[in-house]
Amino acid sequence: MQDTLILSIESSCDETAAAVVKNGREVLSNVIYSQIDIHTLYGGVVPEIASRKHIEKINQVVEEALRQAQLSLQDITAVAVTYGPGLVGALLVGVSAAKAIAFAAGKPLVGVHHIEGHICANYIDHPELKPPFHCLVVSGGHTHLVCVKDYGQYEILGRTRDDAAGEAFDKVARAIGLGYPGGPKIDRISNEGNPEAIDFPRARIEGSVYDFSFSGLKSAVLNYLNSCEMKGVAINRADVAASFQKAVIDVLVGHSMEAMEQSGEKIFAIAGGVASNTHLRAAMEQACEKRGITLYRPEPVFCTDNAAMIGVAGYYEYRNGVRHGWDLNAVPNLRLGDRI
Repeated sequence: MQDTLILSIESSCDETAAAVVKNGREVLSNVIYSQIDIHTLYGGVVPEIASRKHIEKINQVVEEALRQAQLSLQDITAVAVTYGPGLVGALLVGVSAAKAIAFAAGKPLVGVHHIEGHICANYIDHPELKPPFHCLVVSGGHTHLVCVKDYGQYEILGRTRDDAAGEAFDKVARAIGLGYPGGPKIDRISNEGNPEAIDFPRARIEGSVYDFSFSGLKSAVLNYLNSCEMKGVAINRADVAASFQKAVIDVLVGHSMEAMEQSGEKIFAIAGGVASNTHLRAAMEQACEKRGITLYRPEPVFCTDNAAMIGVAGYYEYRNGVRHGWDLNAVPNLRLGDRI
C-alpha cells in the first residue's frame, strides 16, 4: 500500500509552521517559526504584524519542512492548510501559499479546521488512540468540550460563552505584571503561591452544564487587585496566580469529568496550548485515574500551534474524501463541523 504524505501549513495566529506527516501518525518534519518575541513588545498578538511576518517566513518554513523530510513536492500526496478559525490576515497567508503550492505541483488541496488539528495532535504521540473518545480543547482562542465520534466527526458538548481559558490567562498575567505570553508565566509563578489563598468564583451556565465562562473570573481577579490597591494592601502575585489558575482548572476538570460520567466513556484527551499547563495535566491525570479513565495528552510541542497536527487532521480529511477548490478562503469564525 502506497504511503500518504501530507504537506501541511499552519498560520492561524502568530506561528508560521509547516510539516510533513506520513499516514496520519508519523511526523517526518515539523518546522515552527514563532513570533512570541515580537508580540511580547506589545503585550499580545498584533494581527497586522503577525500577517506580515507570515508573508516573510512562509516559503522558508515550507522549504525547510520538505528538506528535513527529504522529500520533494512531487513526492507529496496532498497539501493541507488551516483555513479557520483564527486571525483572518494570518489565515489568508497560509491559505494562499497552500493553494499556490498545490496548484503548481498538481496536488489535491485539503482545508483543515484548526480545532480539529488540536484534537488530532493526540494521534502523534499515541498511535493506539482511536475514536470514539471525549476531548477538551483549551487554547488562547478556544475552549471546547468535544465528543469525537469518528475521524472527522465531532459533537460539541460545551464551549466558552465569552473568554477562552488561554485568553483569561493572558489577561490576568498582564494585570499582575507578568507580561505576555501569560499561560506559561502563570504556570511557573503558581508553584510559589498558595492556590487556596483567594476564593475566586467558578462559573456554571444554567441549562448548559458543559459550557464555560471565564469573564466573571477575570473580572473578579481585577476587582481583587483594585481593592488591594485602594486599601494599600500588598499583592502577592504568586498567590493571585495560583488561586486564579486553580479556579480555571477546577472548572475545566469538573465539566470534563461530569461529561465523562454522564456518557460512560472511558477514554479522554486534552489538547491546545493550555493543555501544556503542568497543573492542568496533573489535575486531569488525578481525576481520570480516580474514575478509571484512560487519559491522553500530546507532548507540549504539539499542544501549541504547529503544522504537524494539521497534517494529521489533513490525512483523515483526505482519507474521508475531502477536497477543496482554488476558491478556498480563510474563515476566521469557522465552527467545528462546518464544511465548505
